[in-house]
Amino acid sequence: MKKNILLTWIIALVFILAACSEDTSSNDDGTKSTSKKVTVYSPHETTLINPIIKEFQEVTGITVELVTGGSGELLNRIKAESGKPLGDVLWGGGAESLEAFKENFEPFEVSESENILDVYKSSDNSWTGFSALPMVIMYNKDMVKETDVPDSWESLLDAKWKGKIAYADPAKSGSSFTQLVTILKAKGDAGEEGWSFVKKLQKNMDGKVLSSSSMAPKGVADGEFPIGLTHEQGAYQYITGGANVGVSYPTEGTSAVPDGMAIIKGAKNVDNAQQLMNFLAGKDVQEMLVKEFNRRSVRTDVEPPEGLIKTTDIKLVDYDLEWASSNQTDILGKFQDILIGK
Repeated sequence: MKKNILLTWIIALVFILAACSEDTSSNDDGTKSTSKKVTVYSPHETTLINPIIKEFQEVTGITVELVTGGSGELLNRIKAESGKPLGDVLWGGGAESLEAFKENFEPFEVSESENILDVYKSSDNSWTGFSALPMVIMYNKDMVKETDVPDSWESLLDAKWKGKIAYADPAKSGSSFTQLVTILKAKGDAGEEGWSFVKKLQKNMDGKVLSSSSMAPKGVADGEFPIGLTHEQGAYQYITGGANVGVSYPTEGTSAVPDGMAIIKGAKNVDNAQQLMNFLAGKDVQEMLVKEFNRRSVRTDVEPPEGLIKTTDIKLVDYDLEWASSNQTDILGKFQDILIGK
């Protein structure tokens, strides 16, 4: 009888220890529940997302539930869900956009933060950079003569490009917002001169804006537009895929603001979210970015992609991340006024 009681206690203890060792997350009532999933919001292309998620799931056993959309759309969704979030991690979006929404993120320092340049992470750890993204002018070589390749922001005002420039709505695309601020900085430090140039540029775009950032490089590669504004990686995925397109780096200066990632405040699967953040910032994934996706890593111990010019050879504007994020609403409002002709 005593042996049976002892055996019963041993079995119960085994189950208790096993339960404690499970990855857990908090329920709404503060209790712990077993969790082997993480919900990710991401504006990235599936060609980038899928292989990285596949490896993460294989390595950790954690299932990723993915929700895609434009970065502006996803950020507004996170804000609307504050207090009862449905997502755990935002993976993607310009750093200044994440900075503007940082009250909706849970500060977290990734495990190898010392290998990431300070310029590519938030000072309060509300977000961490994923890759560095120089902004470029992309052109279709079948539609643009070599002598006509636009190599400056100013050259986009040429009448030959009227209504033929692919550009995404900065209210819906983080990278497009970065492009807008970059142009403002390059053409007058975001003052009257800069906005005067944006008005001229928007007039030459004939009021056309696309609904997502991925449509700009695709539109150029498919021949819908001869030229477009995009980030370097967006263009190079088509170059490496065999499309007859090229890029130029504006002579007045461009930017290389990172796209970021962050844990959503109140995330139900916070432990799994932290594992994903560490994984994305890890050297293996960052080297994958370079070798397979021609993206520039945010890490100091990862070399840049082959075939891309050195970052030091790109003229950069004085891009003020804090100014861009704190003035985002005003900047988008002014752009919208220009778009509708106010």
